[in-house]
Amino acid sequence: MRVHGAAAEGFQSAAAEYERARPGYPAGAVARIAEVCGIAPGARVLDLACGTGKLTRALTGRGATIVGADPVDAMVRELRRAAPGVPVAESTAEHLCFATASFDAVVVAQAFHWFDGDAALAEIHRILRPGGPLTMIWNLRDTTVAWVDRLNDIFNRYEGDVMRFWRGEWRAAFERTDAFTALQRDEFRYEHTLTRAGVIDRVLSVSFIATLSGDERARVVADTQAVIDDDPLTRGRDVIVLPYLTHLYTCRRIP
Repeated sequence: MRVHGAAAEGFQSAAAEYERARPGYPAGAVARIAEVCGIAPGARVLDLACGTGKLTRALTGRGATIVGADPVDAMVRELRRAAPGVPVAESTAEHLCFATASFDAVVVAQAFHWFDGDAALAEIHRILRPGGPLTMIWNLRDTTVAWVDRLNDIFNRYEGDVMRFWRGEWRAAFERTDAFTALQRDEFRYEHTLTRAGVIDRVLSVSFIATLSGDERARVVADTQAVIDDDPLTRGRDVIVLPYLTHLYTCRRIP
């Protein structure tokens, strides 16, 4: 299954910015994932579309075997540098290179909206053991904060036809399937502390921003700097807090 061009090219070229500037996940959300997925000694858990391993690293150290999978070579290299003990395969969600019923749980961070939902759910169902959980987590910028809303406007100008979580198309595969239970949703608040340069890197880490021409990327940087300089919450500050709302969705494989 071919990876969407914006994801393949964007994450390949912006893996370093992604690792530097993307947030982790709130402790409450990680604890909830560990509880739902039974992340404890003896468990085998797949972090699907693991990227640079932001969630992977949060789940290690609990005794479970965490395995990563991602189709973008540069992201996998970043994960291997950051967490050399984690096994990781270059694999897409739609064609997983794992044996049937080989995992107790599957987690997906910031990624299910990129998948061909029907094909991915069929593969996740195949590799999960009966009753095994699937959890998906997304950090969404809190656009009730004025400067964050203006930052979002910059992204929206360039998104084109890329898949995005907030549009909700990813839900359709769950509505069609009878292989998983209904989705259960939790929400958490999260604050990510960045430098001014870190905010710029956060913007440049977006897949469809990373694929822009040099002139367009320079315009995005200038527009981002203008947002930072205009708002009283960010103007003149060396440390900037970027607020998020973290959405967590859980369901289980129906045997």
